[in-house]
Amino acid sequence: MENKVVPAATKYPEKPITLIVPFGVGGGIDLVARTVEKSASTHLGQPLVVVNKPGGTGTIGWNEVAGAPPDGYTLAMTGIEIILQPLYGTTKYHYPSALEPIAQITELSLIMAVQSNQPWNSLEDLIAYAKNHPGEIKFGHPGIGGINHVLGETFAKAANIQLEQVPFQSGAEAMSSLLGGHIQVVFLNPAAVKEQLRSGKVKALALGGEKRLTDPVFTNIPTFREQGLDVVCNSWNGIAAPKGLPDDVKKKLSEGIKKVIDDPEFQKNMENLGLQITYLGPEESGKKWLIDSQRLTKTVQETGIAEKIKTQKK
Repeated sequence: MENKVVPAATKYPEKPITLIVPFGVGGGIDLVARTVEKSASTHLGQPLVVVNKPGGTGTIGWNEVAGAPPDGYTLAMTGIEIILQPLYGTTKYHYPSALEPIAQITELSLIMAVQSNQPWNSLEDLIAYAKNHPGEIKFGHPGIGGINHVLGETFAKAANIQLEQVPFQSGAEAMSSLLGGHIQVVFLNPAAVKEQLRSGKVKALALGGEKRLTDPVFTNIPTFREQGLDVVCNSWNGIAAPKGLPDDVKKKLSEGIKKVIDDPEFQKNMENLGLQITYLGPEESGKKWLIDSQRLTKTVQETGIAEKIKTQKK
């Protein structure tokens, strides 16, 4: 890998900062990025410009950020996929070591949802149908090998049913396909499901977290464990930079992002999306990456999902 030469920071930031979202517009991670963007100018001293670079379940956007100069002007929205993607074989960069975390913003319990007109009102209903109609149920997610995909495959394995996976560029695309009747199930983060759930267009069958969510729109959704399946898949969203930021730039950036997250307006907007803020600073985020890496390596190998996804990626 080339050595990146970075001039000493002067009065960082002196120009707008690009925040790359490695998924399509309207998905959960994009909604978080745009919520950060609204408050950024006040607390960072320069605008944050959100740019969507979807494709490769995050890898196209993260490749661009990992290869950018570590000067604090190119940042990435992150999800747990930065840890998952290298587990399936070669990626251009090993993201946990090519990027460094600035902050974790939120932790996410993924939601399994179906169209309201479907006859299934519980996991038990859907599992019974799938056993009688193998391969007929298709589930949508925002990219092969992402945590949403892993949750779908983990559920199918735990329930001993056959589901067909369909990848999209964003949670918004997957939701549109569900509403159009092209797929039967989605595994998405709360922000991508909330409006359709509130309007009654979809119903949620299960939650991927260890406990229920507190938002009134989601409180009635039981976890997989409550319904007898040992399935837990959580995600998170944060912000990262190319490895090697000068110390003063990293300090200004992490302090500025922390102020954004502490802003009452930001917190209200996140709450409106149905997301709970779980802030971690650079050091704590780095430790979290390590722990999640060990846990997920074990999960995808023991379940056989890593091999399955490698095949699907070809």
